Amino acid sequence: MKPLLIIGSTGQLARAFKPLCPEAIFLDRASADLSQPHMLTEALEKLDPCAIINTAAYTQVDNAQSEENVVMAINAHSPAAMAIYCAARKIPLVHFSSDYVFDGSGETPWKEDSAPAPLNAYGRSKLAGEDAIAHVGGQYLIFRTSWVYDAVGQNFFNTILRLAAEREELRIIADQYGAPTYAPHLAAGALASLIEAMEATDFLSGIYHLCNQGVTTWHGFATAIVEQGLKRGLPMKVKNIHPIPASEYPLPAPRPHNSRLDCALALSMFGVSLPTWQEGLTECMESRTGARKK
Repeated sequence: MKPLLIIGSTGQLARAFKPLCPEAIFLDRASADLSQPHMLTEALEKLDPCAIINTAAYTQVDNAQSEENVVMAINAHSPAAMAIYCAARKIPLVHFSSDYVFDGSGETPWKEDSAPAPLNAYGRSKLAGEDAIAHVGGQYLIFRTSWVYDAVGQNFFNTILRLAAEREELRIIADQYGAPTYAPHLAAGALASLIEAMEATDFLSGIYHLCNQGVTTWHGFATAIVEQGLKRGLPMKVKNIHPIPASEYPLPAPRPHNSRLDCALALSMFGVSLPTWQEGLTECMESRTGARKK
């Protein structure tokens, strides 16, 4: 039986797939450097998979502003090579994209057919990857998601826990809105959608939005992280978490104000809906703290 191939092995999304797909092959950077798309097809041909799930991406949003050629190779050109390989063999490709393909205007949740207009190089690369996969055609699922995190690695969740243990005052952006998405929830939802798509009479190729339910701000998320950390006995020095506008915390890459995603299509097509972001946070905190809960 041909293996399921998951591209990426150390990222938070790849880690989330490992307990769900114990028989899958996970392709690390040493085996497939996505900054060299021309070398990818050879690696894929050696493995001859039954389907590909691409969890790998260039995600350093600010660094991408000065490395657009590299980020385009990883986030657009390599996914295009995957799509060409999969389409030629009539096997599915699952790929993950981002809320950053939108400009963040307004307050209405973005739908799959909303007009994209990325604000930064990272967003442009993710949109280019979407367009390339769709142009190739074949069997594909592209999942746009938002604010992904898990219990380990470098992400907002762990950064807040570290800063809350070090500082008495935190200043967190309160005018950017979205849904923090727990990586294991995203992986489970994407895998369930893939299974449904493969069992359908015609493979339901397309772009779908998939993130935890609900909406908050970075300030709201940080506050919830600290509150749960305190309940579980984590060391906390922080006394105040101040809400600030994004204008008070300038970064090289502009971020969308509105990252709300409408996930109704994934529910109607695949019967998939992720838990609330609060449930995701609780599960993540349990994963990190285990028996420390008071």
